[in-house]
Amino acid sequence: MKKQLSKSDIERLNQEISLQFGIPVFFGKKDRIAIADINHQLYVVKDDTICFFYLDGKLVPTLKLVLQRQFLKQVVVDMGAVKFVSAGADVMRPGIVELDHLIKQDEFVVIVDQTHKKPLCIAKALFSGEEIIALKQGRVLKAVHWVGDCIWQLVP
Repeated sequence: MKKQLSKSDIERLNQEISLQFGIPVFFGKKDRIAIADINHQLYVVKDDTICFFYLDGKLVPTLKLVLQRQFLKQVVVDMGAVKFVSAGADVMRPGIVELDHLIKQDEFVVIVDQTHKKPLCIAKALFSGEEIIALKQGRVLKAVHWVGDCIWQLVP
């Protein structure tokens, strides 16, 4: 099921994106934006391309959107973690080689590999950036969307 959004709906969606990601105007007035319900999961669709999905009432960008337009804070993992992270594993502290100190707890971040800086996963921060830096071990980022998952396969 797909519902085309009106200009005022798009304006509200832009406000939501602005509050969550700090981008004032994400979608233009002439963009064709719809909300799609696929398998009881809500997706924001622009011109037949899935851009965001909802998780616990918050917008999460798809990896393919982040490949086109990078606006999330980054966490860089070592090459040993790539295989696990791109398969949906949560990120453990020892695998992180670099991260943005301004990450807030519960914020969505993009996980990239050390060599090519390619997005592997969208994850939710379980701690703030400063707390993650102080930790020596343990799970610090929860994977919510990764290369090859069901959302990746929906996005053309």
